[in-house]
Amino acid sequence: MNRNKLGNYRWTIVALLFFSTTINYMDRQVIGYLKPILSDKYGWSNSDFALITSWFTGFYATITIFAGAIIDKIGTKLGLAISLSFWSLMGMVNAFCGGAVYQHVIVRSLFGIGEAGNFPASIKTVAEWFPKKERALATGIFNSGANVGAMVAALLVPWLAAHTWFNNSLEGWQMAFLLTGAIGLIWLIFWFAIYQTPIKHKKLSKAEFEHIHSDDVSNVEVKSDKNKIPWIKLLAYRQTWSFFIGKFLTDGVWWFLLFWLPDYMKKQFNMQGEAIMLPLFTVYGIAIIGSVAGGGFPMYFINKGMETYQARMKAMFIIALLPIILVTTQYFGNVSIFGNTAYIYALIVICIAAAAHQAWSANIFTTVSDLFPKKAVGSVTGIGGLAGGIGGVLMQLMAGWLTDAFKNNPQTAYLILFLVCAFAYIIAWLIMKVLVPKFSPIADL
Repeated sequence: MNRNKLGNYRWTIVALLFFSTTINYMDRQVIGYLKPILSDKYGWSNSDFALITSWFTGFYATITIFAGAIIDKIGTKLGLAISLSFWSLMGMVNAFCGGAVYQHVIVRSLFGIGEAGNFPASIKTVAEWFPKKERALATGIFNSGANVGAMVAALLVPWLAAHTWFNNSLEGWQMAFLLTGAIGLIWLIFWFAIYQTPIKHKKLSKAEFEHIHSDDVSNVEVKSDKNKIPWIKLLAYRQTWSFFIGKFLTDGVWWFLLFWLPDYMKKQFNMQGEAIMLPLFTVYGIAIIGSVAGGGFPMYFINKGMETYQARMKAMFIIALLPIILVTTQYFGNVSIFGNTAYIYALIVICIAAAAHQAWSANIFTTVSDLFPKKAVGSVTGIGGLAGGIGGVLMQLMAGWLTDAFKNNPQTAYLILFLVCAFAYIIAWLIMKVLVPKFSPIADL
């Protein structure tokens, strides 16, 4: 089929998801860069900070499971709009919290409730707008917004925090919360102006509509999904548990990289504030390559004739080997051996792992649309989000406990944390392979 005749409007939809994910991660990253400032200002311990981020992650995870089911019912357009509006407003409210840890716990928990809708809505949107062979690439593209959001935060937040604003009426950390929260509200204008489901979209060509649904078993799902599936019913399937375990074991690694890298840079290399802007910008920038390349990686095997799920699992196995390099992080980050360049070598290792995580993330999300009908995608993604959030809570509590326990030797604390991260993916892959050894799509929902 002629590609010009086919049309590419579906990629415009991916662009919208990319920007919502960028905003999502920019907003959640803010508090990680503000940790040194707020800890010094209010006397927070590492465990206090871990408590704040853990409550956020816990609420994010818990609500994700319900967000997926709600989005399956009300649709992606309204669902994502409500989600983004709420988290943006709560992010702005965070600027007016005082020094009490409980105030930040409450607001970040509400913030997590809002953020919970982004990925279930985005994954469902990809399932609605793309045939299976393109879904990992589309997911990889919008998922790369996570890295762009972290990159923007790496440049914007330390700069905002280093100044006072409006004749000293706002401190820098307050401005960081306010400005990043406000950006999300601008996105809503474009979302309402551009987005609609394929069957209702007036700008979508017939050829592209047929391409989107080219691998549908029937047209039933194209027309309507009135019979929604209770998420509790989905727990009877080993395919659900495969996704659950995969997310539980690996999501915590990304939460750790998001919230604790600024602290690591300070304790390992005595770098903070504007000094960490470029290094962390680079980490999340490299991770974009992993997200997009990882999303397209299974297509290499698919084009060689391999079945889609088999190709995806083969790609994920190769990807799962890469984070093992994290076992060398503290060796290369040893200033007594490598001097002032040690931070560069350590960051190279972390870059590889961050890119691998994003490649893994793009593919594990897409296993849901490989194995489940479209009407269940949002709910299953929500279940996986809960699992990933639980893993994230445990990882952050571990980070807080270890960095306090080894307060006089934080290098040991981070050595343990990097070792945990290093083997998470290969263990997850092995369990997923045992649970779903071959392509077994759900056909009885």
